[in-house]
Amino acid sequence: MASPSTLAPPVDPPRTARGVAVSVCAAPLITMVAYTAPMVTIPESGADLAATGSGPAWMLNAISLGLAATFLVVGVLADDYGRRRVYLAGTWVLALSALVSALAVNAPMFVAARLAAGAASAAMLAAGLGILGRAYPAGPRRAAMTGRYGAMLGLGIATGPLLSGGLTALWNWRGVHFTIAAASVVLAVMAARLLPAADEGGTARRSAPDVPGALTLALGATALLIAITEGRSGWVRPVVIASLVVAVALLTAFVLIERRRRAPLLDPALWRRPLFLVSTGGTLVIGVAVIGFMSYLPTALQLAHGISAPTTALLLSMWSGMSFLTALQSRRLRVRPAVLLAIGLLIAAAGALPLLGAAGPAPSWPRIALALAVSGAGSGLINAAVTHLAIESVPAARASMGAGANNTARYVGAAIGVAAMNALTGTLGLATAMNTGVIATAAIAALAAPAALALSRAASSAQAS
Repeated sequence: MASPSTLAPPVDPPRTARGVAVSVCAAPLITMVAYTAPMVTIPESGADLAATGSGPAWMLNAISLGLAATFLVVGVLADDYGRRRVYLAGTWVLALSALVSALAVNAPMFVAARLAAGAASAAMLAAGLGILGRAYPAGPRRAAMTGRYGAMLGLGIATGPLLSGGLTALWNWRGVHFTIAAASVVLAVMAARLLPAADEGGTARRSAPDVPGALTLALGATALLIAITEGRSGWVRPVVIASLVVAVALLTAFVLIERRRRAPLLDPALWRRPLFLVSTGGTLVIGVAVIGFMSYLPTALQLAHGISAPTTALLLSMWSGMSFLTALQSRRLRVRPAVLLAIGLLIAAAGALPLLGAAGPAPSWPRIALALAVSGAGSGLINAAVTHLAIESVPAARASMGAGANNTARYVGAAIGVAAMNALTGTLGLATAMNTGVIATAAIAALAAPAALALSRAASSAQAS
């Protein structure tokens, strides 16, 4: 790493820091609304746009593909060429993509718009975390801000389905996308006034862009997510096998390229940092076991019990609403971020178990509500912890890159989790698949907690020596 990455970032004056807080924390709110909005309206939008076969799955997963394929790339661009610039560009692209989604006349047009929305969301989130890391140096203020940032993730996840379901009931499924477009324009104008010019120029490490690394990573992640999405209709189909082969080849090439680059997209030395392993590995586990399962839960409840989109959204809000409240108060637990992550994982594991039987013929709705609330509390602590770790686990000048790596793992994991639930449903039937998913979610989360603590202790020992 170049020497500027080791320097402590300058501290913004309080008024500027407040402007950063407002702009940066708005990013996870609006992007998570965009991410979750179609979850409860796929039956209506899919029918309206004549989506057949894997079309509805692509309508739901396209934003995940855009996020996973571009997160690391836009994070590096933000660090090297200006976080404010990348943040604002992402906000305007999100506005445009939401407008195209609202005006879509067929499923391919909608999917293309959602792919662009994923890339735009990645730019906003990666650049935003880099801006936050510079404005709030390590310490209690950063812990408080990362807690608020994590809370906005929960609030966005809670708001998206409620807003989408409500507007669908009052008007149609397009209403939420018009709303996202308008909100994005407002945010772009506001952030242009509030974000400091200090985040405009990038860092001193402005060497030749790692184009081979960016291409192999983006295309490799795309091929992997194509395989995962198409695998829902059968894992031995030629398109799935070919996509997996291409993904393995491209991602292997990415690793080899990064080992030889003077200024790599993702410095291989980071994998020798225990804290980076906690951050990135932890978010991969969270994506598979928590986000993937919870993303599938609304569809499972609708299929099993025929409940409406607004009712499904209200149920999901018990999880995401509790996540919001817990993340907001996470700063009161004065423990290391890795310890906070482990606590959150154990609570999420405990909260998943009461969901056994949720897709059965006689579900206990109070027990489901309790499970969602407890699991949401764990997710809130997790969101606060991984946000802090994404910044802390890399040098200060590479904070957006750290956020990119962290969130790439999150959304690849979520896509794997949803695909696994679909595969289980096709093989075992809905009720048995849900029970298997509950047990797997609880087991993975519970096993990840001690692993996070062990890596955290290794990081502390390395720093002490």
